[in-house]
Amino acid sequence: MKVDHLSGFDFAATDLDPVLFFDTAASRLAAGGRALAYFALPEGETHRLVMAVGFDREGRLEVYSTAFSGPFRALTPSFPQVHLFEREICEQAGMRPEGHPWLKPVRFNTPGAAPGAADYFTVHGSQVHEVAVGPVHAGVIEPGHFRFQCHGEKVFHLEIMLGYQHRGAERRFIGAPDARSLHYAETLAGDTTIGHAWAYCGAVEALSGVNVPPRAQALRGIMLELERLANHTGDLGALAGDVAFLPTASFNGRLRGDFLNMTALICGSRFGRNMLKPGGVNFDLDHALVKELKLRLADTYRDVEAAVGLLWDTASVADRFEDTGVVPKAAAEGIGLVGPAARASGVGMDTRRNFPSGPYEGFTMSVSGSGDVYSRAYVRWLEIQKSAELVGNWLDSLPAGPLEAECGPLRPNSAAVSLAEGWRGQICHFALTGPDGRFRHYKIVDPSFHNWQGLALALRNGEISDFPLCNKSFNLSYCGRDL
Repeated sequence: MKVDHLSGFDFAATDLDPVLFFDTAASRLAAGGRALAYFALPEGETHRLVMAVGFDREGRLEVYSTAFSGPFRALTPSFPQVHLFEREICEQAGMRPEGHPWLKPVRFNTPGAAPGAADYFTVHGSQVHEVAVGPVHAGVIEPGHFRFQCHGEKVFHLEIMLGYQHRGAERRFIGAPDARSLHYAETLAGDTTIGHAWAYCGAVEALSGVNVPPRAQALRGIMLELERLANHTGDLGALAGDVAFLPTASFNGRLRGDFLNMTALICGSRFGRNMLKPGGVNFDLDHALVKELKLRLADTYRDVEAAVGLLWDTASVADRFEDTGVVPKAAAEGIGLVGPAARASGVGMDTRRNFPSGPYEGFTMSVSGSGDVYSRAYVRWLEIQKSAELVGNWLDSLPAGPLEAECGPLRPNSAAVSLAEGWRGQICHFALTGPDGRFRHYKIVDPSFHNWQGLALALRNGEISDFPLCNKSFNLSYCGRDL
């Protein structure tokens, strides 16, 4: 069933018989569709399989569902992009995808389950050795386990095991919206506060039929792009640090903070907490604040341009970045990469262009093509330039008008798909209401859910010493993936 992005729809109309469901899903994925979400919805003693497919070139969304119980046909052998979705369905609903090549836990949410206790790939040979890293690391970072199968320095295979950060976040939205649900959305991945808050608000607004005022849309755009500027700037500094290029590493740490301080200047929180709300925003900009933000943006961008420019002009940086951690375009499309990681491999997908909403009509995206660390870094720089331009333009031409439109009751027995382009990539929130107009199911797909497999592919046939650099070039979220 074709649905409109950010519009509520009758969920019952998505029902198909099981054979038609799997045939339709396979044909849509084969035709270039991308699985935005695929999950099992509890229905009494059974479950309903639900899939949302996006066609990026056409900007089209389709949703299908079928009542099902017991084992079901695995799509992973033909479409690797759904491999983690099917493992998740098995873990959460007890429904086994027959034919799945590597069925193991995603988050270890079974009571009493020991996180990380699972089978791992092994490579046999007299000169093959195994390196296990984590889940506890020598830094202030989240927990994750990385297991390398190596021959000397060469990595045959990297297997990534996560789930240590699982909090049961999706269940917190059942019965919402309420006073707590926006806070839960803002803290799904702390460095993506605005991105997830935008997706949550979009779902509520779609189900209540609210149109966000233009001024609120522009203010949301400013906040989302400031979040992107801060994180991309920090990532480029961290990448410089990983190759011991200290000038950019030193400058960008401070410059990231300058963008965060602009966010705090608007709403009082460096992460943007409490800025967005269903129907609009909580804070406005007066003339003096607009003037101050424009001055800070110009000064900070000028410094970022100088600091990052050093990277591209330094031979030792290029030597480490180029041809390291390559993910070809075909592989990126096959596993469903999103965000800068996908665009660095030549995949033309950006929610702001393919599924535009609010202030993003007419948006043009930044794409590279080599798929290596250099490309993933350079796409970030291109996006920094674009984000600074967008914020400057919106500050120059803020629409007049109200900051919010009141959200009424949500449509009962309905659903909505809300997409937002966070700084790591596409965020998907899929909300379903019951007869009382409250959420009976809420599915969240963070961009890191798609992209961790990209890191594993980037290390294949590379050197194990390249792992820190490749890891930072993706800079994925553990808690966003684990929820």
